[in-house]
Amino acid sequence: MQDVTQKENISELIISLEKQALEVWNSGNPDAYLKLSDADVIYFDPVLEQKIEGVERLTGYYERLRGMVHVERYEMIRPIVQAVENMAVLTFNLISYEGEKIYRWNCTEVYRRNPADEWKIIQTHWSLIRPLGDNM
Repeated sequence: MQDVTQKENISELIISLEKQALEVWNSGNPDAYLKLSDADVIYFDPVLEQKIEGVERLTGYYERLRGMVHVERYEMIRPIVQAVENMAVLTFNLISYEGEKIYRWNCTEVYRRNPADEWKIIQTHWSLIRPLGDNM
């Protein structure tokens, strides 16, 4: 029973960390995600041709985006955390509302618990939701 409770606690914590970072990001400030990312983070974004490796490079990318994101509200849909002792994977769908624009995303975040007992993102993967429908 304690194992289930521990996984539920980890799940609540990871979702809370992600929501806190999203709240800051939605006003154009990447600092919360940068603080949450570990030094060896890997980052995938659909607007980039290649992945970003390391928090220093991620910082450079995010600095170019600083102040450009203005999400009025968002919906985190069906967040699920799959956790083992020192690793957790968060998956969710995200709908972001920016004025008349609506963006639909898939997100996967891999978190690792470090020796200081902090959960840090080591892998991020964002993709736009564009179902292929009958084209498959």
